[in-house]
Amino acid sequence: MRRVERHPVSGSNSLWQIYRTVPFLKVLKNTLVIVLARYVPFMPLKRWMYRRLLGMKVGEQTAVAFMVMMDILYPERIRIGRNTIIGYNTTILTHEYLIDEYRLGDVVIGDEVMIGANTTILPGVVIGDRVVVGAGSVVTKDIPAGAFAAGNPARVIRRGE
Repeated sequence: MRRVERHPVSGSNSLWQIYRTVPFLKVLKNTLVIVLARYVPFMPLKRWMYRRLLGMKVGEQTAVAFMVMMDILYPERIRIGRNTIIGYNTTILTHEYLIDEYRLGDVVIGDEVMIGANTTILPGVVIGDRVVVGAGSVVTKDIPAGAFAAGNPARVIRRGE
């Protein structure tokens, strides 16, 4: 089971009530920074934007590829280790807004991890050090250190040694 906090809502669906849970100006600022960062080709500037403007923890020599989509509502809940690659068009989510509740969970990505292109990482997931996640995967649960995982949902194909 993923590590998520559950917050029930009543009345309309939870996404309709978004600005009761996250201030509008925070969402606006995060949206502008994340959209700009998706196109920035200079890795140190992109890392600086994530750290300073969004409150994310991003390790040294980490490369976030073109078009990566960080969570707009709670990017500060994303931690990425050092010397990690986040592949093209990957989405990292720390929230899920459902009909009767919304869920929040930290995403922790270890050191020297390679996330393939077009991967989706769901809230509350921990990806260990030296993991490889195949392109197009949907990471719905933790992946242990050193493993190779792929698929929808991502499954461990080979364990670390």
